[in-house]
Amino acid sequence: MVDSSRRKAYRKGLWAERIAAIFLLAKGYRILAMRYKSKMGEVDIIARRGHLIIAVEVKARQSIDEAVHAVNYETTQRVESAADYWLSQQRNASELSLRFDIVAISPWRWPLHLVDAF
Repeated sequence: MVDSSRRKAYRKGLWAERIAAIFLLAKGYRILAMRYKSKMGEVDIIARRGHLIIAVEVKARQSIDEAVHAVNYETTQRVESAADYWLSQQRNASELSLRFDIVAISPWRWPLHLVDAF
């Protein structure tokens, strides 16, 4: 039973990340990495537009408000640490700016892109 609900949540997360990636592509971002993992943490999506890199936390909940409020302090620290590490590995890191966004996903609603969320 636990494994079944865990698998369902995992699939829901993958689906939400794909929707968020398509949404960001439509807004003119280029997806550089999805589900980037390091010793420091994990970033759902790393995207780029010009010299701007965005580290995106994707949350899917029943309502947009629930999704936004599901991003807590620990989540922001994990994303910031992993994104900083990712950026440090880039040859042109000194030319890039880093921003942290949230994409909230809710059934039957357009995704909400919160720019510079944390």
